[in-house]
Amino acid sequence: MDTEKRKMLGESFLEASDGQFLGKLCLNEFDSESVTNRFGQYGSQFSATSINNSFSVYGSPYSALSPNNPFTTTPPRIYLRGQLWGILTVNGFIYGPKISPLELNKWMHINGLYY
Repeated sequence: MDTEKRKMLGESFLEASDGQFLGKLCLNEFDSESVTNRFGQYGSQFSATSINNSFSVYGSPYSALSPNNPFTTTPPRIYLRGQLWGILTVNGFIYGPKISPLELNKWMHINGLYY
């Protein structure tokens, strides 16, 4: 499913600056699309589309598309219930609504993303 449809359905998810879907934002670690599923495509430390893979384009501390790069100006976007909420980044120089990848689970708890 493309990200435009996910927005229309009111889903919460991550989207890379190149348009790549990076996983659903939910605390259900059994959901195959959840960023909290350690064995899934979007949560595994080995997956090419996971922010948790430090060797992937979307997780490397050196990639412009990664939230883990402290110098990136193109981090992933956070959609909360279909609406752009902010960005996921460790870059302290970017202004606006943002959270660090290390705070993502806490942010999902605060926003009731348990499904």
